Amino acid sequence: MFTIGDFARHGRVSVRMLRHYDAIGLLRPAHVDPYSGYRFYEAGQLARLNRVIALKDLGFTLDQVRSIVDDEVGADELRGMLRLRRAELEAAVAEANARLGQVAARLRAIESEGHMSDQDVVVKSLPAVRLAELSGVAASYAPTDIGPVVSSLYQELCARLEAAGATGFGPGLTYYEDAPDGDGAVLAHAGMIVPPGADAPDVDFVELPPVERAATVIHRGPMDEVVSTHQALTAWTTAHGHRSTGYARELYLECPEDRSQWVTELQEPLAD
Repeated sequence: MFTIGDFARHGRVSVRMLRHYDAIGLLRPAHVDPYSGYRFYEAGQLARLNRVIALKDLGFTLDQVRSIVDDEVGADELRGMLRLRRAELEAAVAEANARLGQVAARLRAIESEGHMSDQDVVVKSLPAVRLAELSGVAASYAPTDIGPVVSSLYQELCARLEAAGATGFGPGLTYYEDAPDGDGAVLAHAGMIVPPGADAPDVDFVELPPVERAATVIHRGPMDEVVSTHQALTAWTTAHGHRSTGYARELYLECPEDRSQWVTELQEPLAD
């Protein structure tokens, strides 16, 4: 038997927490001295304490924790529940990090207003390209809506090309247009530049015509932080008397696993 202080030390929790768990019936002492009121715990109760702490730290309410541990969930089932909850929290963290990146991109857009030099932008012609592509609709042109759609399209596209044994394709090029249904939705075309004769089932092959003039600039970093680069390109285009004819293309020049090292060329088509 352990005193409440010793049990707290072995369980790496506070005495105050143990008293609270006793008060709400979540973890009762094994014995309470009827005269002194001192609480005593058994070593076997550490297993219940570990479950309580793990579930609480994963975001379950104390009522949910009580329901789970009182049902005497087995170790394997509990492990599965914890893994599922961990995956949910990891997804939430990833989403929060993406939002932080987008906030940083907006701040950079504010800080860089009017600072893009002529040397940053290159006006050039774009050659015709043949693309193997898949298309999907995003709710808007915002990175939070575009990103997941384009990412899933490329995953599926690459899987289909590899399954068909297609080789020599790349780099990736995404272009956009207004979705037929309107209301701000965007039709994204996620493509891979392919050589003549390349073929694969369940993949669309299109020929993008050449563009006589396009304002281009290099964006470095993940695409969910492209806002500042894109807006600076728009400001430069307007300041130099040009007029855009549509959405900017995205040519992915380098796409390592570390997305902070991505290199993408934004290509803004210009009116003649």
